[in-house]
Amino acid sequence: MTAPAAPPLADRETWQKQLDELRLREKAHTREGDAIAAARRRLPMVEVDPTTRLVGADGPVPLLDVFEGRTQLFASYHMWHTGRPAADQCEGCTFFTGQVLELSYLHSRDVTFAVFCQGPFEESSRYRDFMGWQAPWYSVPAESLDPLVAGRAFGMKACYLRQGDRVFETYWTTGRGCEAMAPSYGLLDMTVYGRQEDWENSPEGWPQRFRTDGDQFRLDGRPTSQWSRLAADRDDDLGSTGPADSEHHCHCGSTPTES
Repeated sequence: MTAPAAPPLADRETWQKQLDELRLREKAHTREGDAIAAARRRLPMVEVDPTTRLVGADGPVPLLDVFEGRTQLFASYHMWHTGRPAADQCEGCTFFTGQVLELSYLHSRDVTFAVFCQGPFEESSRYRDFMGWQAPWYSVPAESLDPLVAGRAFGMKACYLRQGDRVFETYWTTGRGCEAMAPSYGLLDMTVYGRQEDWENSPEGWPQRFRTDGDQFRLDGRPTSQWSRLAADRDDDLGSTGPADSEHHCHCGSTPTES
């Protein structure tokens, strides 16, 4: 196989000089991110019915209880393809959900993280168990779609504030806004070949193996992270009994046309 192209060779002094120049742009980018976060903290909020029902491991629960006594909630809305096997589940949501591993830092800031899944609880929670995820998992029943999703789509992320027995939505995002959940992308962006996706502005000869239609989150016909679970002999049977959705491609992957 032909080796991929590589950057030109330079001595350390020359290399460091150009890196220092880039660092100025990196610092400006960080400061702009801080300014955007400051503006986000000053947004108004909208009230949400605190009795809106979700389904958890112990049955139906109101939205208020999902906070687990904390004042803030970060909800990751996980797409689901009812009746489909594990291999056909959303590769984008699998990518993002699977990277939220350590919750104690969120808890120390009075924030609860929870997954709000589009599918039936029994079927989708089997997927959670197969993947070995520890975050709280809930199913969103049909009657709760209007107050929670409100015409948007699963794959989004939403933030809520609790004041006593009242609940407010303070922010939501989707598409490339979800990349904050994916440190893998941040790490890849620091490597010489980047994400290796076909939209990136890379030099001639750089590897760009992945499309952005969900292909970037799949390997050999499955969401990439499923393979290690199968190698560990975990059971991916979701116990699906109902009719399968006719449409099952990912809607929550990042695309180059989004800012």
